[in-house]
Amino acid sequence: MDKRNALRAGAVTATVTLMMLLSSPAMAFTRDDGDDPGSGLSVAQTLGLYVLLPIAAFVIIGGLAAMPYGNKDKKK
Repeated sequence: MDKRNALRAGAVTATVTLMMLLSSPAMAFTRDDGDDPGSGLSVAQTLGLYVLLPIAAFVIIGGLAAMPYGNKDKKK
C-alpha cells in the first residue's frame, strides 16, 4: 500500500514539474510593450517583506487565536 502511494506521489510530482516547465515563457528576457518594471528592492526591504512581515503576521494571528484561552482563574 505504501509503495503504491509513493509511486502515485512521484508521478504527480513529476507531472506537475513537467507542466510548470512547459508553461514557463520561452522568451523571458524580452520585454513586452508597456512593460515598465520598477526599481529593485534593497536587501533590507527584501528581508522585511519576505521574512519579518510573515513572522509578524504569524505571531499576531497566533496571539489573537490564543486570546480566548488566556489566563483563566481555576477555582476548585
